[in-house]
Formats: sequence, structure tokens, C-alpha cells
Amino acid sequence: MAKEELRLAELLCALSVSLDLAMAQTPEKSIRSCLVATRLADRLGITDRHTVYYATLLRHLGCTATTHEEAYLMGPRAAELRPLAERTDAANRRESLALLRQVGRGTGIRRLRYVARTVIAGEDDLYRAICEVGSMLAEGLGLGSGVAEALYQNLERWDGTGAPKGLAGTEIHIATRIGEVATQAVIFHSLGEPVEQTLRQRRGTWLDPDVVAAYDDDLVADLAEIDAWEAIIDAEPRPWRRTPESGLDEVARTFAYFVDLKSPYLFGHSTGVATLADEAARLLQLDDTERATLRRAALLHDLGRVAVPTAVWERPGPLRRADWEQVRLHPYQSERILARSAVLEPIAVLVALHHERLDGTGYPRQAKGNELSTAARILAAADCYQALTQDRPHRSAHSPEGAAELILAQVSVGRLDADCVKAVLAAAGHQVPGRRMSRPAGLTEREVEVLRLLARGSSNVEIARELVVSRRTAEHHVQHIYTKIGVSTRAAAALFAMQHGLLTP
Repeated sequence: MAKEELRLAELLCALSVSLDLAMAQTPEKSIRSCLVATRLADRLGITDRHTVYYATLLRHLGCTATTHEEAYLMGPRAAELRPLAERTDAANRRESLALLRQVGRGTGIRRLRYVARTVIAGEDDLYRAICEVGSMLAEGLGLGSGVAEALYQNLERWDGTGAPKGLAGTEIHIATRIGEVATQAVIFHSLGEPVEQTLRQRRGTWLDPDVVAAYDDDLVADLAEIDAWEAIIDAEPRPWRRTPESGLDEVARTFAYFVDLKSPYLFGHSTGVATLADEAARLLQLDDTERATLRRAALLHDLGRVAVPTAVWERPGPLRRADWEQVRLHPYQSERILARSAVLEPIAVLVALHHERLDGTGYPRQAKGNELSTAARILAAADCYQALTQDRPHRSAHSPEGAAELILAQVSVGRLDADCVKAVLAAAGHQVPGRRMSRPAGLTEREVEVLRLLARGSSNVEIARELVVSRRTAEHHVQHIYTKIGVSTRAAAALFAMQHGLLTP
């Protein structure tokens, strides 16, 4: 990989496809929305076009924060509701009822339960988590306070009835107001519906009247003909934002958090795999370039997970054949996302192989033997070991000793490479941390214990039971944690725990 600085737009435009998949939207929807937003910003004479560009491109950066809750509230097909929800005007009774009618679809008598849960729960907590996490992840990308602020306000409405703060009018960041109009325009244009008419109906309530007034259909007229990828790279405002080659690690880490937030069962998985793979690569004396590629591939290997409904990943029993077909394709999806960028292409080649096995029994390609590089063999071993040491819907986490025994059994039947497994196990042995002298944000050891349970979705009652304390004590701990780390939702707390390596004792 070249050592010169990389264009951040090229990296993030490629990775934005994972946001489209997580939202169950067509690929490049984020790119097209960003293109329309930059055109609107030009018409409006906006000076801070960088913020408009990145805040619209990464508009759905927090969308994995609530997929677990959505599946619980709305049923196993909750992900399919996201495109409809994104274009539904919450203030319009007819549109809101149309969305509610889709809740729990296909679940038989259980549908009444899902509808009741959705109505009782409301949307405020979900909205707050999406905004909070999106803002935190944007900060991790180093895009500036403007982008983080705009993403935090993503679900605000012009009339002050949005979330998370109920901001109104020009209290809402201009990048957010432009991004909303651009996103709605792209959605309704793709559906073949009258865009200008729809936007006018929503001005003054959902949308900024001045931004709507600047819109006309010329802004979307060419979207079906142009190469949106090339167009959005060309549309990046100057001066172009660049990152040193080493900055790719932080970009990859941010998207690892994005993926792993999809389910409490996945918290910390990608970063854990990266830690193991990187140390194993060092032990096996891979050169610096191979080691960097492997480390980034480990962080990004599961990007394709977001294309599979959370209900599939959280299924407590055996996967059905249709579920397996989706699961088997997630390495391919990861590869296709990354292959859009020339910089990320070497990583794409590697991530495609993380579920392959030496004897050809892996997926999706059934690659075997000499088709798998040392780096691919390390990645497969690290992914396998890390998964074994984490809870899954159908089993509890294995102990380190139990996981080692199981992964060595895979060596004995010829599925995993012996040297690579040995290196991963050595890395895991060195990974066990001692008690830290201090914790981030001034957290106490007890608060770290509570944070781990909170991040995994435990209620205050469950935390109290697990730690043998009163419910009131558990509640106090949770409130102190939120105050210390500066968040207000479980999803944001989980992200903080991942970012600071607090999920592992």
C-alpha cells in the first residue's frame, strides 16, 4: 500500500455502502444523497460544504445502535421496515399508521405482541441512541465537531417535534437540514414519485422551507445515468481531506464498532479478532505491510454482517436453510464493499476468506489449501477463537481453555492451520490483562462490571441480581456511569466500552 496520504472521501464513500445495507436501502443511496446535498449547498451559498458532504454521506453511521431493540419491538423482519420508516412523516397520521401496520408482519398471533411493544415503547430512546452513537463514531473518524453535531441532530425536525433534543428551525445544523431534504429527494426519486410535491408538503413541519425552496428536480435528473461513485469523489469540496496511510487503522476501527453494535452478541468481536491477528502476525514474522493489511482486514472482516437481519444473528436455535444462505454470503458482501476502493482492495481480498477452511469446507468459495495465504489462515483462526470466547444465542461463551481445545480440534481434522492457530493461542495467552490501576473517565472497578452488563443489554434488575446488590444501588451505578462517560443510552455505553477495551475482564 502506498505510503502517501490517502483521500478520506474515497475510503468513506466505499464504506458508506455498509450504511446502505444496514438500512436495507439500495447500494449508493448514501452517495447519491450526498451528491444532491452538495448541489443544494452550492445553490444556498453554504461556506462549510465539507460538513454538508460528510454529514450526509455518513448520515446513517449510528443506525446499527438499535437493530437489537428494533428486532425485539417490531419482530424478526424489523430491518425490512427501515426504508419505509425513513420516508414516513411521523406527524402524518396516515403515514404513521401505514408503518405501524407493517410491524410484526409474518409472525402470526405474535404480531399483536410486537405492535403493542412498538406502541408502548415509542421512538424517543431509539432515536437518541442512533444520534448519540453516530456522533461518537464521527468523532472517531476525526471529521470535526460540525459533522459530529450534525449527525447528533439527524432526527430533529424543523417544527421542533423531532429528537433527541426537540430543536427547531435554525437551531438545527444547516448540514442536517440540507441532508434531510437531499435524502428525501433521492428516496422519492428512486420510487418514481413526485419529489417537488412531496417536499413542499413537508416544508415548515419536517423540512426547512428555505432548503426546500432551493430544490428542483434538476438536482436529481441525472442520477440514473451518471456513475455516482465518480461523481461524488469529484464533488468533494476542496481542499480535499486526507489521512496518512496509518490513519486507515482508525477508519477501520470506527467501522468495526459500527458493525459490532448490531447485536450484543457481537460487541468487541472485530476489535478482538484484530488484536489476536496482529499479535499472531508478529509472532509469525509477517512483514509490516502484510501485518497492517491483516490488522485492517480483521477490523473490517464482518462489514457484510449488516446485510443480514439481526434476527438471524440472534436466532437461539439452529439456523434455517434460508438463514444460512444469508449468513454464507456475508464475507462476499464484506469483499464487495471494500473492493470499491483501490486503497481497500488488498483488504477486500483477505476479508473474503475469513470463513474459508484448508479442507474446502468453508464458505462462500470453498477455497482450500494453497489458495489461502498465511494472512488468511491467521484471520480464520483469530475469528474462530474470538467467536468461541463470546456468548452466542445458542450457547454461552467457552472458557479460554475450552476455546483452545475446540480450535485445536479444527487443526486435527485439517480445517485450520496448525502454526497459525498456535500463534493465535499464544496471542490470546498474552492478552489476559491484569487489574488496571485506573479506568477511563474515572470509572471504578465496580462501575466497569456494571458497564459490561449494561452494554450487553441487562436491565437494572438483572444487574442487581448478577452483582448481588439492591436494585437502587444498581440504578445509582448506571446513572453514575452515564454521567462519567457523557452518554445517555445503552448503545452509546456499549460503544464507549468497546472503544476503551472494557468488555473483557
